[in-house]
Amino acid sequence: MTMELASAAFAAGERIPVRFTGDGEDFSPALSWTGVPKGTKQLTLLCDDPDAPTPEPWVHWLIYMIPAETTGLPENVAKTDAPPKPAGSRQGKNSWGKLGYGGPAPPRGHGLHHYHFRLYALDVELTLTPGQTKKDLLKVMKGHILAEDEFIGTYER
Repeated sequence: MTMELASAAFAAGERIPVRFTGDGEDFSPALSWTGVPKGTKQLTLLCDDPDAPTPEPWVHWLIYMIPAETTGLPENVAKTDAPPKPAGSRQGKNSWGKLGYGGPAPPRGHGLHHYHFRLYALDVELTLTPGQTKKDLLKVMKGHILAEDEFIGTYER
């Protein structure tokens, strides 16, 4: 069985609804997944924009230490270091330097941007403080990824 990430808010490859962007309510979209492999201890979700006019992809969301039995994230996950749902999870710093989700807000007239939501199944239980960066998170996950899946949405101003 292959791990699959999806959202009820928009289909893969489709436009992200305004309510989930910096032009709307800036809510994180609800996400769900299936096929988490046996032996998974924790999950991590990253969202970034490789189309951003920056040297590195613009990081929109880092949420980690998600319990392995979790099957999704609710809409509008609290923008706190340790959100109540999913219990036990922690959030890292996005490229704005804030905790939690920051929705698409590409430069006006810059064209279509692609937002990559990536789910990772890990064979270890991370014990990290909130506020990790993408670079630090990828470093500690290296060698511990059992499976991953990617779900892409688009947005343009």
